[in-house]
Amino acid sequence: MLGLGTFRNTDPEQCVRSVRTALELGYRHIDTAQMYGNEAAVGAGIEDAPVGSDDLFVATKLWHDSLTPDAVAEGGRTSRDRLNVETIDLLYIHWPTSTYDPSTTLPAFADLVDDGVIDRIGVSNFTPDLLDEAIDVLGADAIFANQVELHPLLQQEGLRDYCANHDIKLVAYAPIARGQVFDVPELVEVGDRHDATAVQVSLAWLREKGVTAIPKATGRDHLVENWESLAVDLTEEDIATIDGIDSEERLVDPSFGPW
Repeated sequence: MLGLGTFRNTDPEQCVRSVRTALELGYRHIDTAQMYGNEAAVGAGIEDAPVGSDDLFVATKLWHDSLTPDAVAEGGRTSRDRLNVETIDLLYIHWPTSTYDPSTTLPAFADLVDDGVIDRIGVSNFTPDLLDEAIDVLGADAIFANQVELHPLLQQEGLRDYCANHDIKLVAYAPIARGQVFDVPELVEVGDRHDATAVQVSLAWLREKGVTAIPKATGRDHLVENWESLAVDLTEEDIATIDGIDSEERLVDPSFGPW
């Protein structure tokens, strides 16, 4: 339910150190992407840590210019080699644009499952309509997760309901709104009641909603702060307070976004 995000963790030594430290602290879910340019460093951090590969969940993503069948076949194997794992636990379609074609891209991902390159198929930044389309192509059980921006300032209630009804895991990137949660009075108020930070409250809220969070952290202090959110037990009143935040602030909004 809580993983390590590695977006913009591009210094190889720092990335190796972050991944190794996270795994030593207890993290078991590591998220990266080809676009991040750090898959090899993530793999090196995993290799350095005293954790068996069977205990890890490693996810990565293919960029939107690499979603033709041939590019998917090559990209999945390239990521597997860079990460130095036998099988990638979860491979995402990073954005449904550019070379993405559901009729050809999705079956190419299914071929990677059949070939043992990946265990699960994920999508990222998909709307309910795009998820419907993917389910039509691959079947109801084929899409394991949808990774989207989700935090107390962008609660995505409709998408959360859709994914719950279709048994699709939701994974939240930017789960602390790139630090903006520090200035949200409701989160500070709830945090004061639990001797917790606004970051920890945000992560606990996501967990209460059944959403897996993958906050980025590089230094040990932030890794520990995020990890200790697992001990924050929100009350129904706390959750109602956070649910009542009146905001729809999307921070990741490229021109090719599908919404």
